[in-house]
Amino acid sequence: MKNITIQGINWDEKSSFQRGPAQAPKLIREALHSGSMNLYSELGASADEEGILDAGDFDIKDYFSIEGITAKHLAAGGKVFTLGGDHSIAYQVIKAHAKHYPKLDILQIDAHADLYDDFEGDKFSHACPFARIMEEGLAVRLVQVGIRTLNPHQAEQAERFGVEIHEMRNLDLNTIGPFENPLYLSLDLDGLDPAFAPGVSHHEPGGLTSRQVINLIQNLDANIVGADIVEYNPDRDHKGMTAFLAAKLMKEVLGRM
Repeated sequence: MKNITIQGINWDEKSSFQRGPAQAPKLIREALHSGSMNLYSELGASADEEGILDAGDFDIKDYFSIEGITAKHLAAGGKVFTLGGDHSIAYQVIKAHAKHYPKLDILQIDAHADLYDDFEGDKFSHACPFARIMEEGLAVRLVQVGIRTLNPHQAEQAERFGVEIHEMRNLDLNTIGPFENPLYLSLDLDGLDPAFAPGVSHHEPGGLTSRQVINLIQNLDANIVGADIVEYNPDRDHKGMTAFLAAKLMKEVLGRM
């Protein structure tokens, strides 16, 4: 049995502003294995451990097939780490996880709450996954960190679903309590300030630093059972900066998993 399966989901059909994230999984892997960095996390775990299986990338034609791909990898045993893709994939990936973990907590790092009931007429837009997740009861607790675009509709949705939001305007990472249930980590790269992650579709200034996100991952009081890194758009990147950041974060998350 493998301890962690890596899957790449080539999908950006639910992006509302710009396409590009479907290209991301391959490029993040190339950065990871480029020779520019070694494969070890800061805590001493390697992204190339014997217990890690890279299942490769999946070209998605049907959005709803993402759940089945994830379920297959979960059924093989161990945990699943996903490279996206736009953030709409999180709903399908977490839906598969919720069948293995009836009590699941989620930590979402993001500039956006992604709680729209629908966006531009699409209930499965990348602006909506956490509305679907919470209305279906797929998570006991949803904690959002880095939010800086909260509008009245999404604030109402957050109150409706009991979402714990840590906005950038008054951020204190020390106020995030321990996670009692198995944790799924969903990391949208636009949660970081565009100075650190220019390769995203939605540049939202005033975000997290690379160090803040790394420290948050390293200090999580939780059993991380699944994770994703999403919304890398190479068409917007500068000299691969964001690909290398994604690869760095990938190592840190795999090390904690």
